[in-house]
Amino acid sequence: MNKYIFQKLTIVILIVAAYSVANAQVLDGGQIDGLVERSMKAFDVPGISVGIIKDGKVIYAKGHGVRSLNSKQPMDENTLVGIASNSKAFTAVALGILVDEGKIKWDDKVQNYIPEFKLYNPYVSEDFTIRDLLTHRSGLGLGAGDLMFFPDGSDFEIKDIIYNLRFLKQVSSFRTKYDYDNNLYIVAGEVVARVTGKGFSDFVEERIMAPLGMTKSAGLLARLKDTSNVIDGHANVEGTVKVIKRSSVRTGASAGGVNSNITDLSKWVGMLLAQGKYDGDKRLISERLLKEIWSPQTIIQVNAPGPYNTHFSAYGLGFFLSDVNGYKQVTHTGGLEGMVTQITMIPEINLGIIVLTNQQEGGAFRSITNQILDGYFGKTGRDWVTDLSNNRKKAIAAAKKETDAVAAEIEKARTSGRPTLGSDLILGSYKDAWLGEITIANKAGKLRFDSKRSPGLAGDMMPYKANTYVVKWDDRSMDADAFVIFSLDENGAASGFTMRAISPLTDFSYDFHDLEFHRVK
Repeated sequence: MNKYIFQKLTIVILIVAAYSVANAQVLDGGQIDGLVERSMKAFDVPGISVGIIKDGKVIYAKGHGVRSLNSKQPMDENTLVGIASNSKAFTAVALGILVDEGKIKWDDKVQNYIPEFKLYNPYVSEDFTIRDLLTHRSGLGLGAGDLMFFPDGSDFEIKDIIYNLRFLKQVSSFRTKYDYDNNLYIVAGEVVARVTGKGFSDFVEERIMAPLGMTKSAGLLARLKDTSNVIDGHANVEGTVKVIKRSSVRTGASAGGVNSNITDLSKWVGMLLAQGKYDGDKRLISERLLKEIWSPQTIIQVNAPGPYNTHFSAYGLGFFLSDVNGYKQVTHTGGLEGMVTQITMIPEINLGIIVLTNQQEGGAFRSITNQILDGYFGKTGRDWVTDLSNNRKKAIAAAKKETDAVAAEIEKARTSGRPTLGSDLILGSYKDAWLGEITIANKAGKLRFDSKRSPGLAGDMMPYKANTYVVKWDDRSMDADAFVIFSLDENGAASGFTMRAISPLTDFSYDFHDLEFHRVK
């Protein structure tokens, strides 16, 4: 045999062998069952559903545990979950459909469609494009303004959110830095509405969900036609996992409102992996537009290669993009009060993984996804459940050390007599430009903080040090107690205050640090 032919044949054999070895590590259904059960136990999650799509077929679709600790009804592949920020991909595709139809362009100015749209800087406002709405490079800080819809219960409408964006100061130069944003996705949904004359949820349900046969899904929880198989949200409330008030996402459909299940999302992921096609040769979005949606737009710094030898990371249009183990990964996560989700795709091997949960512990979905990926990558030797669970325990212990220290100072202030800044000096009404009015008042012998427009922000206030108090929220599932730092006038009375979360584990959407209250009464 010619030596060159022999060499080529040898290479082919080695490639086939390597492929076979890699696939020998792929988890089977029973192993995935065990993985999910272990993850549920390690992270104290009542219910998880998982879907795997490979080579155009759903090879795993199953629920585990219960959809609610109250009802004890089982979680299955049809159980509906709020997918939170995985909704952003629907927003990007909805806009992509309009680009395909020639109704908009990615680089059209937002003010062409929403003339009242303004940010803090006039130049940024005038130059802001539809693409900028989707790419987290506005210059606004992480989660800026999220308290206008998070936690649930606020009375802000979309028009209020659009108007109030002008009061949020930039923390970096326009288009220079990645900082995750939700409110601009709400604006993106409004672009869909202004262009089509239909609400965002109407458009997504008619133009995406209906063609794909996502018959159980909806753009908002309140729009679900059948609520007989829906999760309750759960959270660890001071050491015990409990059912909490269900997050409804009233105004933020395009940022995080979609509700769906494994059965329907498998059709969505299948379409994406098929480059926009579904049901054979039918097409939802052009391959050209999907490639752009999956193209890097905003660079995200990679500090270390990590377990998958990742060197590059970016945000596309509604998706995170990175290199993992030599492949392109397309993914997103989502988190609302009481639930977190993840959708991950490796297009080059035609693989999609969906994990939906009813507890706000991200380690659960990450451990499941990564262990499944390891199988397809031929990687062995790592137990993701154990590793991530241990990391989580360390993070919780470190955070508890900080919050315990604050609690000790509060107790010291309580037992030492009158605080430096007496409660009589801080009573009154205060107003922030975008969150609105709050009151600090004595009620039934307690000092109370109450937000007029976001009633979920209500709690007892306790002196801490000098001019700083701590507010302890009534809703203990929020895990977001905060410092209230007063500024004083020439008479020593409070003229205003700023805020900052105490625990390093507080969700970034509790955007206290962007608030600046001034006394109004």
